[in-house]
Amino acid sequence: MKLLNKARRGFTLIELMIVVAIIGILAAVAIPAFMDYMKRSKKTEASLQLNKIGKNSKRAYMENSQYVSGTAPATPAKPATGGCCGGTGASPNHCAASPSSFTANAVWKALDFEIDEDTLFYYAYTGTTTDYTATAVGDLDCDGTEITYSLSGTAVNGQPAYSLSEPPSSAD
Repeated sequence: MKLLNKARRGFTLIELMIVVAIIGILAAVAIPAFMDYMKRSKKTEASLQLNKIGKNSKRAYMENSQYVSGTAPATPAKPATGGCCGGTGASPNHCAASPSSFTANAVWKALDFEIDEDTLFYYAYTGTTTDYTATAVGDLDCDGTEITYSLSGTAVNGQPAYSLSEPPSSAD
């Protein structure tokens, strides 16, 4: 009979407090790590899109023996201060997709570059026949601090090449 009563007893207050403390410690470690992981995953958009610009610029150079000349303004249009924060797309922290703003610009069209889904960054391009610079600027967590990725391309001895400069890991 004594064993039957002991089996029905449940948890003591101390046991529950220990479990809550363990969960609190795990959350204190896991939440910042998760937020850092989310920021790093958001940053990949810029490097992927700039890589696409670099490949398209390299293709244009190989076809025409020169890079696309001209300036393409920051696209999509920046909705407010703080990167794409305040946008009206699927997420309020994204710039709304605007493929027509890319295709309406002769430089973006010559680069065959457009983004057809909501984005965290806005992109700009400035090029001459021998070199170019493309940037991706965004505020990933809407704290007013923008990060900038930069892509530089040049042709040395007729060989087109480009390099991506990422912001310091401490930025944003």
